[in-house]
Amino acid sequence: MPVTAGSIQQTEQAATPYTGVVSVATDRGQGTGTLLYDGRAVLTAAHILEGSGPLTQASAQFTTPEGSFRQGFEKYSIHPNYDAGNNNYDLALLWFDEPVSAAATRHSPYRLDNENRATVDMLGYGVTGTGEDGYTVPSNNVRRLVENRLETDAATLKATLGDRMGWDPAPGEQLVADFDNGQDANDALGQLINQSGLGLGETEGLIAPGDSGGPALINGAVAGVASYTASLSTPTTQPDVNATGDSSYGEIAGFQRVSSNQQWIDQSLRAEYPNAPQSPDEVSTTVVEGDSASTYAYFMLSFDGDRDTPDELLSVDYRTEDGTAEAGQDYIAAEGTLILYPGETEAVIPVEVLSDNLVEGNETFSLSVYDPVGGDFGEGVEELTATRTIIDDDGMMV
Repeated sequence: MPVTAGSIQQTEQAATPYTGVVSVATDRGQGTGTLLYDGRAVLTAAHILEGSGPLTQASAQFTTPEGSFRQGFEKYSIHPNYDAGNNNYDLALLWFDEPVSAAATRHSPYRLDNENRATVDMLGYGVTGTGEDGYTVPSNNVRRLVENRLETDAATLKATLGDRMGWDPAPGEQLVADFDNGQDANDALGQLINQSGLGLGETEGLIAPGDSGGPALINGAVAGVASYTASLSTPTTQPDVNATGDSSYGEIAGFQRVSSNQQWIDQSLRAEYPNAPQSPDEVSTTVVEGDSASTYAYFMLSFDGDRDTPDELLSVDYRTEDGTAEAGQDYIAAEGTLILYPGETEAVIPVEVLSDNLVEGNETFSLSVYDPVGGDFGEGVEELTATRTIIDDDGMMV
């Protein structure tokens, strides 16, 4: 991935920091995925997992400053509304049996609904090439990054093109970008639905085979999941520069919208947290460090008020803070938004505690929640903070 308007080498250099974007290999296909905020789950496209019978092989290849390594998945889940024929809800999650190396970046879902017209970073491990010629260069399992702009919803495109568009997208679920070269004649969305935009110059690009499941990132958060490309035309308009479906100038790409599916993502991850507390009285304020694999310290948010409406979402923002424990050495810093969905009155925030063999003594860190939406912390209270103690088990005698 991906096909670019500029230098292929530059797309490889630009992708270097995104060590949590991984190459996914299964016995049914190849694709790309993104490591999520729990350090165990990878978000990808359902169509690279679909097939008859059980999935027998699935793993991810990581490329980090510590080197490359492959790790097998323990289980997977396909979005319950996945509709392959219409490219709807083309989303899946895969889990490792334990958190992966801290050298791999973690990513959160994009939480807002303002993706339209946003510039995104598109990453993947697919084949590559130039916008003029399309994909002509093998992937060689290299991560690459291009930019583009999410310009419309696929249902809007369908409303104009009708049967000339061979699938029926669910409204609000597929985000569309086109591959521009600065020429009106090859501005696909400008030609097809009068949504004009001439591109971002040499950083512009489009996904290609092998990029399925890869992220479209807004400020590091996953706003879209790569799903398909298409070369669309009408009897009077052919924006594709070579009239061939090869991710060249004038083609479009579809991404599954993450913000409208964040409840499925969040609740799927919560169901798989190992040994997570189920009620406030089960929350532990200590966690044993361990020697070989990372573990979790859990923080729980509870709501004991009444919602204005049954379907109201409640949320807080959160961030970790060092005490005597240091982020990056003793635990992985966490920052994001926790949402209580309809029917939920409590949920946990996991923070990964890093293992080592050093005799350090017990150490502490904290997590603060702030900016509540749909509730409050009490009169005059703007922030709540809780502390966890990491128990150093190195050098202990029992």
